[in-house]
Amino acid sequence: MNHPQIQFREHHHAEIDLDQLQNLFDIAAFWAKGRTIKDLSIAIANSKPVISVWDDKKLIGFARATSDGIYRATIWDVVIHPDYQGTGLGSKLVETVLSHPQMQVERVYLMTTYQQKFYEKIGFQTNNTTTMVLFDTLRSKSAEILHSQTRH
Repeated sequence: MNHPQIQFREHHHAEIDLDQLQNLFDIAAFWAKGRTIKDLSIAIANSKPVISVWDDKKLIGFARATSDGIYRATIWDVVIHPDYQGTGLGSKLVETVLSHPQMQVERVYLMTTYQQKFYEKIGFQTNNTTTMVLFDTLRSKSAEILHSQTRH
């Protein structure tokens, strides 16, 4: 697929089209369906780098990362529109994120449900020894605070 009009862009918080991003997630990412514009805005504001892929004025790809700038970083929300998958844009998107100065760290993590083979081609390895998760900490703390307030 040859698309000379395709551009990769690094964004700052206010520059991303959140409506198009929400639509892209709804179309191409089962794990991100239903994310709100408000929540997307917060996630992007706390991420660097934020990279998008455009075909003219259409958002067709997105990824973001968080990093401490020296030891660890995590790549989040890698997505390519289904019409553009299999063209190499996903690999280029991940490589663009990895080449950012903020990503020059000892280890880069990511989570994936079904795309292990894709990420292995880029150089990622399965890591079964360090993965743990704590779910819904914000909701749990809110419920705990509410519960303690109702007892007094």
